[in-house]
Amino acid sequence: MLVSSDRVPGGTLPAPQNPAELDELSPLTSENCYERLALAKRQGLVDLKERCYAFMSDHFLAVLRTPAVYGRLTAGEREHVLARRLGGKRLLAVAEVDEAQDRVLGGGSRPPSRDSSRPQSPLDPQSPLEPQSPPGSSPSPEDPPQHRRHIFCYEEQTKEWRALTALPEQVSTRGAGMCTLYNYLFVAGGLVRGGGGSRASDRVFCYNPLTDAWSEARPLTQARAQLKLVAVDGHLFAVGGECLFTVERYDPRVDRWTPVAALPRGAFAVAHEATACGGDLFVSGGSLFYRLLRLDARRGEWEECAFNDSRKKSTDMVAHGSSIYRFDVNRAHSSVNVCKYNTVVRAWHDGASHALEAAQPFRCAVLGDRIFCVNRSHVLQFEVGGGRERFLPEVLETPAGARGALVPFVLSLGQSD
Repeated sequence: MLVSSDRVPGGTLPAPQNPAELDELSPLTSENCYERLALAKRQGLVDLKERCYAFMSDHFLAVLRTPAVYGRLTAGEREHVLARRLGGKRLLAVAEVDEAQDRVLGGGSRPPSRDSSRPQSPLDPQSPLEPQSPPGSSPSPEDPPQHRRHIFCYEEQTKEWRALTALPEQVSTRGAGMCTLYNYLFVAGGLVRGGGGSRASDRVFCYNPLTDAWSEARPLTQARAQLKLVAVDGHLFAVGGECLFTVERYDPRVDRWTPVAALPRGAFAVAHEATACGGDLFVSGGSLFYRLLRLDARRGEWEECAFNDSRKKSTDMVAHGSSIYRFDVNRAHSSVNVCKYNTVVRAWHDGASHALEAAQPFRCAVLGDRIFCVNRSHVLQFEVGGGRERFLPEVLETPAGARGALVPFVLSLGQSD
C-alpha cells in the first residue's frame, strides 16, 4: 500500500483564542503550516514555531510544491528547513533489486494504457492517498515477506545492517533507476511483466525516510528500463535506457518531467554510467574506449570530454569534490582499477587498484570522504579524503540474507536529538 504522508487528514479550524488551544487544533498540513508558523512568530510561541519547521522539513516536497507556503518563507527559513532535512545521522543504505536480464518489448515505447491519462501524484493534495494497484496485484503490506525486496541501512557504530523499509509491490525492482534528492529516494522506470514478456515502465516512486512512507510522483514522459537516474542541482535526470538516447529532467517544484538534450547519436544507450559533478551531468560509456560526455545544464548542450582508453568493464562512476571516479573490473586479473577524471584540468589519471576474490560487479555510493563499493557478497571502502586515495583494508559484510543485487545510496534519518 502506498501512503503519502505529505497530506495529513483534518480540516482547517478557526484560530484559537488562547495559545493553549493550539494543541487541540487539527494536525499540521501543507495547507495550514504557514499560517501556524506566522501565528507562532506573532505570539512568540517557540515550540510551535519549531514544530512547524520540523513539519516542513519532514514533508519538504509537499511544501516545496505549495507556493502559498514555500513562496512566503524567507531565504533564511528555506535554508533552515532544508538543512534540517539534510542534517542528522547520514547512513549508507542499500536496496535489494533483481538483475535486469529480460529484453524490453516495444523498444521502450510508452505503455498504451497511460497514453491518454495523467495519474495524479499523491504529492498533490487533491490526489487519493492510496493509488490503485496494477491489475491482479495486491497492496504491498499484505504481500508474503519472502517475496518482497527491502531497503537496509548500515549502523557504523554497531557494524550491523537493519531493515529500514520494504519496497511496495508497485515499485519495479528490475532495471529501474535509483537516486536520492533532498533526502528522498526516487525509483524510476524499470521492467514490469505483462503481455507475454517484460515492458518498460514510466512510473516513478518516492520514499521519505523521515516519515517512512512511499508515494508516487508524476510518471516519466517516456517509459524506460535500464536507465540511469541522477540528481543534479535540485533536479532529477533520467538518462537513456534500453534502445533510448533521450534524456528528461524532473522539477520537484512542479512535479513535472521535461525532455532535454538527447545523448548524441552514436553514443551509448544502455552501456553507460552517469554521475553529477559541479552542477553538471556526466555520462560515460563505450566499447572500444570510454567516452565521457558532459551536459551543461544551463545551456542544454552535450560536450565531449577527454576519453579514456581503458578496455576493462566499468562497474560504476561517482563524484567527490571536483573529481569523477570510475571503477573498472579487470576480470582477467580479478581486480578493480580506479580511474580519476579531474573536471578542472579536464584530464584522466590512473588511480589505485585492488585485488578481488571474485571479479563481481558492484555499485558505489559516496558518504563523507569514503566511496562504498557494494555487491552481494561484501562492501569495499575507498578513501578519498586527506590527500590519500586508497582502498581500506577493512571489508564490510552485506545484510544477512540479502537477495539479488544491491544498489547503495545515502539517507539521513533525521535530527539526532
